[in-house]
Amino acid sequence: MPETTPPHYDVIAIGNAIVDVLSPCEDAVIAELGLNRGGMSLVDADMARTIYAAMGPATERSGGSAANTLAGMAALGARCAFVGQVAQDQFGEVFRHDIRAGGIAFETPPLAGDVPTGQCLILVSPDGERTMNTMLGAGQFLHKDAIDEALVASAGILYLEGYMWDPVEPRAAMRRAMAAARAAGRKIAFTASESFIISLHRADFLELIDAGQFDILFVNEHELATLTGEADFETGLAAIAAKVPVLVATRSEKGAVAIAHGERAEVAAEPVAKVVDTTGAGDQFAAGFLTGYVRGEPLERCLKRGAICASEVISHFGPRPETDMMKLMEERL
Repeated sequence: MPETTPPHYDVIAIGNAIVDVLSPCEDAVIAELGLNRGGMSLVDADMARTIYAAMGPATERSGGSAANTLAGMAALGARCAFVGQVAQDQFGEVFRHDIRAGGIAFETPPLAGDVPTGQCLILVSPDGERTMNTMLGAGQFLHKDAIDEALVASAGILYLEGYMWDPVEPRAAMRRAMAAARAAGRKIAFTASESFIISLHRADFLELIDAGQFDILFVNEHELATLTGEADFETGLAAIAAKVPVLVATRSEKGAVAIAHGERAEVAAEPVAKVVDTTGAGDQFAAGFLTGYVRGEPLERCLKRGAICASEVISHFGPRPETDMMKLMEERL
Protein backbone atom coordinates (compact mmCIF):
# COMPACT_ATOMS: atom_id res chain seq x y z
CA MET A 1 0.00 0.00 0.00
CA PRO A 2 1.52 3.39 -0.95
CA GLU A 3 1.99 6.04 1.70
CA THR A 4 -0.96 8.40 1.87
CA THR A 5 0.40 10.95 4.33
CA PRO A 6 3.92 12.31 4.92
CA PRO A 7 5.48 10.79 8.05
CA HIS A 8 5.63 12.85 11.22
CA TYR A 9 8.74 10.98 12.39
CA ASP A 10 11.64 9.82 10.26
CA VAL A 11 12.15 6.69 12.35
CA ILE A 12 10.42 4.92 15.22
CA ALA A 13 12.47 2.20 16.92
CA ILE A 14 11.65 -0.70 19.21
CA GLY A 15 14.50 -1.78 21.44
CA ASN A 16 15.92 -2.53 24.85
CA ALA A 17 15.78 0.27 27.42
CA ILE A 18 19.03 -0.17 29.34
CA VAL A 19 21.11 2.08 31.58
CA ASP A 20 24.87 1.52 31.50
CA VAL A 21 26.48 1.90 34.93
CA LEU A 22 30.28 2.29 34.71
CA SER A 23 32.64 2.25 37.67
CA PRO A 24 36.40 1.84 38.13
CA CYS A 25 37.13 -1.38 39.98
CA GLU A 26 40.06 -3.40 41.25
CA ASP A 27 40.43 -6.89 39.79
CA ALA A 28 40.17 -8.36 43.28
CA VAL A 29 36.53 -7.22 43.45
CA ILE A 30 35.79 -8.83 40.09
CA ALA A 31 37.35 -12.07 41.29
CA GLU A 32 35.47 -11.92 44.59
CA LEU A 33 32.16 -11.53 42.73
CA GLY A 34 33.06 -14.44 40.44
CA LEU A 35 32.63 -12.37 37.28
CA ASN A 36 33.98 -13.08 33.81
CA ARG A 37 36.72 -10.47 33.56
CA GLY A 38 36.70 -8.78 30.17
CA GLY A 39 33.53 -10.56 29.05
CA MET A 40 29.80 -9.89 28.84
CA SER A 41 27.44 -11.99 30.94
CA LEU A 42 23.68 -11.99 31.43
CA VAL A 43 22.73 -11.74 35.11
CA ASP A 44 19.46 -11.83 37.01
CA ALA A 45 18.06 -9.02 39.17
CA ASP A 46 19.49 -10.42 42.42
CA MET A 47 23.00 -10.65 41.01
CA ALA A 48 22.67 -7.18 39.49
CA ARG A 49 21.85 -5.78 42.93
CA THR A 50 24.87 -7.58 44.42
CA ILE A 51 27.22 -6.19 41.78
CA TYR A 52 25.79 -2.68 42.03
CA ALA A 53 26.26 -2.71 45.82
CA ALA A 54 29.91 -3.66 45.37
CA MET A 55 30.63 -0.91 42.83
CA GLY A 56 32.28 2.36 43.77
CA PRO A 57 31.11 5.80 42.53
CA ALA A 58 29.55 5.22 39.13
CA THR A 59 28.68 7.02 35.94
CA GLU A 60 25.21 6.30 34.57
CA ARG A 61 24.59 6.54 30.83
CA SER A 62 21.54 5.38 28.95
CA GLY A 63 22.16 2.64 26.41
CA GLY A 64 20.36 -0.02 24.41
CA SER A 65 21.16 -0.67 20.74
CA ALA A 66 18.17 0.92 18.99
CA ALA A 67 18.03 3.77 21.50
CA ASN A 68 21.70 4.48 20.76
CA THR A 69 20.91 4.62 17.05
CA LEU A 70 18.09 7.10 17.63
CA ALA A 71 20.37 9.25 19.80
CA GLY A 72 22.79 9.40 16.88
CA MET A 73 20.05 10.24 14.40
CA ALA A 74 18.57 12.94 16.63
CA ALA A 75 22.04 14.49 16.94
CA LEU A 76 21.98 14.76 13.13
CA GLY A 77 18.59 16.46 13.11
CA ALA A 78 16.32 13.47 12.43
CA ARG A 79 12.85 13.23 14.01
CA CYS A 80 12.66 10.07 16.11
CA ALA A 81 10.42 8.14 18.51
CA PHE A 82 11.28 5.17 20.73
CA VAL A 83 9.29 2.26 22.13
CA GLY A 84 10.88 0.33 24.99
CA GLN A 85 10.04 -0.86 28.48
CA VAL A 86 11.38 0.69 31.67
CA ALA A 87 10.20 0.19 35.25
CA GLN A 88 9.01 2.64 37.87
CA ASP A 89 12.46 3.07 39.43
CA GLN A 90 15.55 5.26 39.49
CA PHE A 91 17.09 3.78 36.34
CA GLY A 92 13.80 4.09 34.53
CA GLU A 93 13.81 7.80 35.27
CA VAL A 94 17.43 8.09 34.11
CA PHE A 95 16.60 6.41 30.81
CA ARG A 96 13.42 8.43 30.27
CA HIS A 97 15.23 11.69 31.02
CA ASP A 98 18.19 10.95 28.74
CA ILE A 99 16.21 9.87 25.71
CA ARG A 100 13.82 12.79 25.93
CA ALA A 101 16.68 15.22 26.53
CA GLY A 102 18.07 14.01 23.21
CA GLY A 103 14.90 15.17 21.45
CA ILE A 104 13.41 11.68 21.03
CA ALA A 105 9.73 11.04 21.74
CA PHE A 106 9.26 8.32 24.36
CA GLU A 107 5.82 7.63 25.82
CA THR A 108 5.83 3.90 26.69
CA PRO A 109 4.27 3.64 30.18
CA PRO A 110 6.57 2.20 32.86
CA LEU A 111 6.07 -1.41 33.92
CA ALA A 112 4.34 -1.85 37.27
CA GLY A 113 5.67 -4.43 39.72
CA ASP A 114 9.02 -5.50 41.05
CA VAL A 115 10.97 -6.06 37.82
CA PRO A 116 13.67 -3.34 37.57
CA THR A 117 14.75 -1.33 34.54
CA GLY A 118 17.43 -3.05 32.47
CA GLN A 119 21.02 -2.34 33.44
CA CYS A 120 24.47 -3.09 32.15
CA LEU A 121 26.86 -2.96 35.09
CA ILE A 122 30.34 -2.28 33.73
CA LEU A 123 33.40 -2.72 35.94
CA VAL A 124 36.45 -0.98 34.49
CA SER A 125 39.76 -2.51 35.58
CA PRO A 126 42.90 -0.42 36.13
CA ASP A 127 44.18 -1.46 32.68
CA GLY A 128 40.96 -0.28 31.02
CA GLU A 129 39.47 -3.74 30.52
CA ARG A 130 35.67 -3.72 30.82
CA THR A 131 33.70 -6.49 32.54
CA MET A 132 30.04 -6.18 31.53
CA ASN A 133 27.07 -7.73 33.33
CA THR A 134 23.70 -7.21 31.67
CA MET A 135 20.35 -7.55 33.38
CA LEU A 136 17.60 -7.10 30.76
CA GLY A 137 14.94 -6.45 33.38
CA ALA A 138 11.73 -4.75 32.30
CA GLY A 139 12.83 -4.59 28.65
CA GLN A 140 12.07 -8.28 28.11
CA PHE A 141 8.45 -7.69 29.13
CA LEU A 142 7.47 -5.16 26.48
CA HIS A 143 3.91 -6.25 25.72
CA LYS A 144 2.19 -6.00 22.35
CA ASP A 145 -0.42 -3.74 23.98
CA ALA A 146 2.34 -1.16 24.43
CA ILE A 147 2.44 -0.72 20.65
CA ASP A 148 0.57 2.39 19.51
CA GLU A 149 -0.29 1.47 15.93
CA ALA A 150 -1.04 5.08 14.99
CA LEU A 151 2.38 6.12 16.30
CA VAL A 152 4.07 3.39 14.26
CA ALA A 153 2.14 4.50 11.19
CA SER A 154 3.34 8.09 11.72
CA ALA A 155 6.99 7.18 11.08
CA GLY A 156 8.61 6.69 7.71
CA ILE A 157 10.70 3.75 8.95
CA LEU A 158 10.10 1.20 11.71
CA TYR A 159 13.51 0.16 13.07
CA LEU A 160 13.69 -3.14 14.97
CA GLU A 161 16.45 -4.28 17.32
CA GLY A 162 17.34 -7.95 16.86
CA TYR A 163 18.04 -8.45 20.57
CA MET A 164 14.32 -7.92 21.18
CA TRP A 165 13.37 -10.94 19.08
CA ASP A 166 14.55 -13.35 21.77
CA PRO A 167 12.04 -12.70 24.61
CA VAL A 168 8.52 -13.86 23.75
CA GLU A 169 6.56 -10.71 24.64
CA PRO A 170 8.72 -8.19 22.73
CA ARG A 171 8.66 -10.51 19.69
CA ALA A 172 4.86 -10.32 19.66
CA ALA A 173 5.07 -6.54 20.08
CA MET A 174 7.42 -6.26 17.12
CA ARG A 175 5.17 -8.39 14.92
CA ARG A 176 2.24 -6.11 15.78
CA ALA A 177 4.33 -3.05 14.93
CA MET A 178 5.42 -4.60 11.64
CA ALA A 179 1.80 -5.19 10.65
CA ALA A 180 0.93 -1.58 11.50
CA ALA A 181 3.88 -0.27 9.47
CA ARG A 182 2.98 -2.39 6.48
CA ALA A 183 -0.68 -1.33 6.64
CA ALA A 184 0.45 2.30 6.55
CA GLY A 185 2.82 1.74 3.63
CA ARG A 186 5.92 2.43 5.71
CA LYS A 187 9.33 0.76 5.52
CA ILE A 188 10.78 -1.74 8.01
CA ALA A 189 14.46 -1.83 8.95
CA PHE A 190 16.03 -4.60 11.03
CA THR A 191 19.40 -4.83 12.72
CA ALA A 192 20.56 -8.37 13.45
CA SER A 193 22.28 -7.23 16.69
CA GLU A 194 24.42 -10.29 17.45
CA SER A 195 25.39 -13.63 15.93
CA PHE A 196 24.07 -15.60 18.91
CA ILE A 197 20.61 -14.05 18.39
CA ILE A 198 20.71 -15.18 14.77
CA SER A 199 21.75 -18.67 15.86
CA LEU A 200 18.70 -18.88 18.11
CA HIS A 201 16.18 -17.48 15.63
CA ARG A 202 17.76 -18.06 12.22
CA ALA A 203 14.67 -19.84 10.83
CA ASP A 204 12.45 -16.90 11.82
CA PHE A 205 14.79 -14.33 10.28
CA LEU A 206 15.19 -16.24 7.02
CA GLU A 207 11.43 -16.65 6.79
CA LEU A 208 10.92 -12.90 7.26
CA ILE A 209 13.59 -12.14 4.66
CA ASP A 210 12.08 -14.59 2.15
CA ALA A 211 8.64 -13.06 2.75
CA GLY A 212 9.98 -9.58 1.93
CA GLN A 213 9.29 -8.22 5.41
CA PHE A 214 12.53 -6.23 5.69
CA ASP A 215 13.16 -3.22 3.46
CA ILE A 216 16.53 -2.48 5.08
CA LEU A 217 18.76 -5.06 6.78
CA PHE A 218 21.84 -4.21 8.85
CA VAL A 219 24.43 -6.94 9.56
CA ASN A 220 28.11 -7.13 10.28
CA GLU A 221 30.23 -9.70 8.47
CA HIS A 222 30.01 -12.23 11.32
CA GLU A 223 26.23 -11.93 11.50
CA LEU A 224 26.01 -12.28 7.72
CA ALA A 225 27.99 -15.54 7.88
CA THR A 226 25.75 -16.89 10.65
CA LEU A 227 22.60 -15.89 8.81
CA THR A 228 23.56 -17.34 5.42
CA GLY A 229 25.80 -20.20 6.50
CA GLU A 230 28.42 -18.85 4.08
CA ALA A 231 31.91 -18.17 5.41
CA ASP A 232 32.87 -16.15 2.33
CA PHE A 233 31.68 -12.54 2.62
CA GLU A 234 30.84 -12.05 -1.07
CA THR A 235 28.94 -15.33 -1.23
CA GLY A 236 26.96 -14.29 1.84
CA LEU A 237 26.09 -10.94 0.30
CA ALA A 238 24.89 -12.62 -2.90
CA ALA A 239 22.67 -14.99 -0.90
CA ILE A 240 20.72 -12.15 0.70
CA ALA A 241 21.00 -9.09 -1.56
CA ALA A 242 18.29 -10.15 -4.00
CA LYS A 243 15.80 -10.68 -1.16
CA VAL A 244 16.22 -7.36 0.65
CA PRO A 245 15.79 -3.98 -1.09
CA VAL A 246 18.63 -2.45 0.95
CA LEU A 247 21.36 -4.59 2.51
CA VAL A 248 24.04 -2.91 4.65
CA ALA A 249 27.02 -4.95 5.85
CA THR A 250 29.75 -3.51 8.07
CA ARG A 251 33.26 -4.93 8.36
CA SER A 252 34.93 -2.96 11.19
CA GLU A 253 38.29 -1.63 9.99
CA LYS A 254 37.58 -2.95 6.48
CA GLY A 255 34.75 -0.49 5.95
CA ALA A 256 31.21 -1.23 4.80
CA VAL A 257 29.19 -2.34 1.80
CA ALA A 258 25.61 -1.59 0.79
CA ILE A 259 23.57 -3.09 -2.02
CA ALA A 260 20.28 -1.40 -2.89
CA HIS A 261 18.09 -2.53 -5.78
CA GLY A 262 21.14 -3.94 -7.56
CA GLU A 263 23.34 -0.90 -6.97
CA ARG A 264 26.47 -1.52 -4.91
CA ALA A 265 28.50 1.01 -2.93
CA GLU A 266 31.48 0.64 -0.60
CA VAL A 267 33.35 2.92 1.79
CA ALA A 268 36.51 2.56 3.82
CA ALA A 269 36.50 2.94 7.57
CA GLU A 270 37.11 6.51 8.72
CA PRO A 271 40.51 7.12 10.32
CA VAL A 272 40.59 7.22 14.13
CA ALA A 273 43.55 8.50 16.15
CA LYS A 274 42.92 5.95 18.89
CA VAL A 275 40.20 3.32 19.34
CA VAL A 276 39.03 3.74 22.93
CA ASP A 277 35.80 1.74 23.08
CA THR A 278 34.02 -0.05 20.24
CA THR A 279 30.69 -0.19 22.10
CA GLY A 280 27.97 1.33 19.93
CA ALA A 281 29.95 1.36 16.67
CA GLY A 282 27.31 -0.61 14.78
CA ASP A 283 24.51 1.39 16.38
CA GLN A 284 26.03 4.68 15.28
CA PHE A 285 26.83 3.38 11.80
CA ALA A 286 23.12 2.64 11.42
CA ALA A 287 22.34 6.14 12.70
CA GLY A 288 24.45 7.78 10.04
CA PHE A 289 23.22 5.54 7.24
CA LEU A 290 19.54 5.93 8.10
CA THR A 291 19.84 9.71 8.42
CA GLY A 292 21.16 9.88 4.89
CA TYR A 293 18.60 7.36 3.67
CA VAL A 294 15.55 9.25 4.97
CA ARG A 295 16.90 12.34 3.24
CA GLY A 296 17.14 10.52 -0.07
CA GLU A 297 20.91 10.75 -0.32
CA PRO A 298 22.97 8.52 -2.64
CA LEU A 299 23.96 5.12 -1.28
CA GLU A 300 27.68 5.91 -0.97
CA ARG A 301 26.94 9.11 0.94
CA CYS A 302 24.68 7.18 3.34
CA LEU A 303 27.56 4.77 3.99
CA LYS A 304 29.97 7.65 4.46
CA ARG A 305 27.68 9.15 7.10
CA GLY A 306 27.62 5.78 8.86
CA ALA A 307 31.41 5.49 8.82
CA ILE A 308 31.81 9.00 10.25
CA CYS A 309 29.36 8.27 13.07
CA ALA A 310 31.09 4.97 13.90
CA SER A 311 34.52 6.62 13.98
CA GLU A 312 33.30 9.27 16.42
CA VAL A 313 31.79 6.84 18.91
CA ILE A 314 34.79 4.50 19.08
CA SER A 315 37.07 7.42 19.95
CA HIS A 316 35.58 7.74 23.47
CA PHE A 317 33.85 5.69 26.16
CA GLY A 318 30.12 5.18 25.80
CA PRO A 319 27.78 4.22 22.94
CA ARG A 320 26.38 7.64 22.03
CA PRO A 321 27.93 10.65 20.28
CA GLU A 322 29.72 13.26 22.36
CA THR A 323 30.71 15.56 19.50
CA ASP A 324 28.73 18.16 17.55
CA MET A 325 27.71 15.67 14.86
CA MET A 326 26.25 18.26 12.49
CA LYS A 327 29.58 20.08 12.46
CA LEU A 328 31.51 16.82 12.09
CA MET A 329 29.42 15.90 9.05
CA GLU A 330 30.05 19.30 7.48
CA GLU A 331 33.78 18.80 7.93
CA ARG A 332 34.05 15.23 6.63
CA LEU A 333 31.29 14.64 4.09
